Amino acid sequence: MEKKWNGMGYYANEIDYEIKDGKGLIKEHNIEDESLFIWEYLNGEISGKVELDGKYGLLFKGYYLNGKRHGKGKEYLYDKLIFEGEYFNGEKNGKGKEYYEEGILIFEGEYLNGKKWNGKGYNKNGDI
Repeated sequence: MEKKWNGMGYYANEIDYEIKDGKGLIKEHNIEDESLFIWEYLNGEISGKVELDGKYGLLFKGYYLNGKRHGKGKEYLYDKLIFEGEYFNGEKNGKGKEYYEEGILIFEGEYLNGKKWNGKGYNKNGDI
């Protein structure tokens, strides 16, 4: 059964979210840690393009399906890219690249159920 949520909310006199029949865009603010999450909703679940921006910078940019990471996405730590690749049902699955905080490649290859499966690993000097 589809969820049919409806509602509207405001933050700092601007529309923060608007959901009609379970679909919409939500900008979720957390005053304490200054984070901003932007979600697309479909049938009451996070589905579509997502951007998570925390107090210390960007955390994730990509896609969700039924509340889980699904499709292409990028993970960040303090605004530094640490993973870019494919997700399936909330897990890293498919091609991806993982990086040290300094931006140096750690691993490139394939992931299966969230784990490195087939590829090449590198040290901080760039050696295999």
